[in-house]
Amino acid sequence: MESSDSEVAHEFRFFRAYRDGRVEILRSQEEKIPPFDDPQTGVRSKDVVISSETGLSARIFLPDTAHPIEKLPLLFYIHGGGFCMRSAFAIDYHNYVSTLVSQGNAIAVSVEYGLFPDHPIPACYEDCWEALQWVASHANGGGPEPWLINHADFDRVFIVGDSAGGNISHTMAVRVGAIGLAGVRVVGVVMVHPFFGGTIDDEMWMYMCPTNGGLEDPRMKPAAEDLARVGCERMLLFVAEKDHLRDVGWRYYEELKKSEWIGTVEIVENHGEEHCFHRRDLTYEKAVALIHRIVSFIKQS
Repeated sequence: MESSDSEVAHEFRFFRAYRDGRVEILRSQEEKIPPFDDPQTGVRSKDVVISSETGLSARIFLPDTAHPIEKLPLLFYIHGGGFCMRSAFAIDYHNYVSTLVSQGNAIAVSVEYGLFPDHPIPACYEDCWEALQWVASHANGGGPEPWLINHADFDRVFIVGDSAGGNISHTMAVRVGAIGLAGVRVVGVVMVHPFFGGTIDDEMWMYMCPTNGGLEDPRMKPAAEDLARVGCERMLLFVAEKDHLRDVGWRYYEELKKSEWIGTVEIVENHGEEHCFHRRDLTYEKAVALIHRIVSFIKQS
């Protein structure tokens, strides 16, 4: 008879948790690709270690149009994956961020943050905040990374994320507004199909976050006071018609508009589309349109 320790204690959309404490992610590990210089787009990329203690790292992208005199908008990118999967180094995320960099004529820092179960929530938030502070450390000519020192315009910083990365982007923007980020002006935040509370995934998020504040946790259900201090001037939000996160995305938009935040927010609904469709085929007409919308948002700065 099989030991009770091997019995499933909890089963969620993305993983199973067993009575003996083991966690099984229900998606096979994906291949990570190394950084490279893309001969087609001219975009260069390289990986950096932000913290040798925790292993926190990031991939930096630089367009071929980068000129020593010209400063470029900086995209701080946070990937999705339900807080327990995916990677900034996966091929689809690499290609997607590279496309934004090429078309937006921007430099990007894509964060490889810690994932559950090895790094339970709030590690993802803390890692991204540490990475954002690391980026900001270059604002006055300091910091260890020459690409950021030579090419980044710290008066034109954008926080961008999809799915779980959209959720984390919100928390980063709230921290910027509440704490500040010396030497940096966060112009805008882009959230694509963000992961917020009010769906079948609530229990899963709370399991991944042992210190959660319940269904009213402001990281999942943003509070009015947090929305009022979002630290950017503009926000662009995408929802997908066939996404189970559609309604909570719309709710975020409406609550943000009702709050005391003084910025401007736009929302785009991807009709007939499912969650994060845009990364599967970057040549697909609606994916191209979504990318163009983000690029336009960046170039308004």
